[in-house]
Amino acid sequence: MARILIVDDSESQRTGITRIVEKLGHKAVTAKDGADGVEKARQEKPDLILMDVVMPNLNGFQATRTISKDPETAHIPIVLVTTKDQETDKVWGMRQGAKAYVTKPIKEEELATVLKELLQV
Repeated sequence: MARILIVDDSESQRTGITRIVEKLGHKAVTAKDGADGVEKARQEKPDLILMDVVMPNLNGFQATRTISKDPETAHIPIVLVTTKDQETDKVWGMRQGAKAYVTKPIKEEELATVLKELLQV
């Protein structure tokens, strides 16, 4: 069982993603925006992070860049989970340090595949 940090400013999205993560047998930890996500990543040292992009304070691209450049958290794989479905968004997200990109609405099978790949479980 992995510990997965879910970073999303929408409570309903956090709840929905938490349900999927727990159904897949993992433990979910949540953060309400990018800044909170960076803090929780440092405190919790999760096995993986599911990061929204469009958020107040610190957006998901900025938070991903911060986490992936910090020696304390750089080892944590980040999956961007967003409604932004343009190829340029995906390319930019991967350049910020994301390991995968999933578009909303989330398909449980797709998320399960990405988690299995990145967590090697």
